[in-house]
Amino acid sequence: EALGKHGEAAVPHLAAVANCLSYRWEINGTDYGTSVRAAACEALGKHGEAAEPHLGGIAKRLQDEDEDVRKAAYNALKSHIEARGQAVAAAVEATKKRDRWGLARKLLDEIGKGS
Repeated sequence: EALGKHGEAAVPHLAAVANCLSYRWEINGTDYGTSVRAAACEALGKHGEAAEPHLGGIAKRLQDEDEDVRKAAYNALKSHIEARGQAVAAAVEATKKRDRWGLARKLLDEIGKGS
């Protein structure tokens, strides 16, 4: 959330945020990294063009085991559709084969690339 509030000042840190997209911290089979992954999606969703290199990583979170992470990834990608629809479509297309929850198809439909 803090990165989203800092606008351009946060841009140099987006690569570090993107590294958090795959963060896992498991204890006794419980994944405590879900809030970190969701927050990374949310932060990258607020940074427009500067976050474009990380769209693929966000799209992979559409297949996360945690529903909150999937929702955050969906919302982040949706926020990029208007300005970067082609880039979002390419990132989402790469995850479509494992689309257990239908979120990739839903985003592609919104972009107009659904099949």
